[in-house]
Amino acid sequence: MNSKNWIKKLRLKRHPEGGYFRETYRSKEATGHSALPRRFTGSRPFSTAIYYLLESDDFSGFHRIKSDELWHHYDGCNIIIHVLSPKDGYKRIIVGHTNPQCAVTAGNWFAAELADKKAFALAGCTVAPGFDFADFEMGKRDKLLKAFPKQARLIKNLARPARL
Repeated sequence: MNSKNWIKKLRLKRHPEGGYFRETYRSKEATGHSALPRRFTGSRPFSTAIYYLLESDDFSGFHRIKSDELWHHYDGCNIIIHVLSPKDGYKRIIVGHTNPQCAVTAGNWFAAELADKKAFALAGCTVAPGFDFADFEMGKRDKLLKAFPKQARLIKNLARPARL
């Protein structure tokens, strides 16, 4: 299978952060707002899951969510996940053939790119408490540069330009 076959077979659509995705699971049960940490604005499903695909030089731009996110590698080349944490600084995670699963902790900025720009990768992402676009924030290049000046080159390459 190549990226075009997977996009068609799995009915993937463009994602605002880059790449392609389709939600495959959203728990029918939810955790009530009062049982969640204050950072959440309402109740959330127990868990959600998506397929996520990157191809060639496309990338997942720096963003953060309010939940932990587990990445699962399914096909293609390794994915490099760049994590920027106010507490821990920079961390590089490879998810792929030798490390097929990893986690990105809630609240950290992260971006993803392919280890081989001539290839593709198909992954799955599981979020708990479940994903809601109210919990999604795209990174603003200027703010990320101020917060993480040592990672300026990475931020310039992987932060999507502000949309009008």
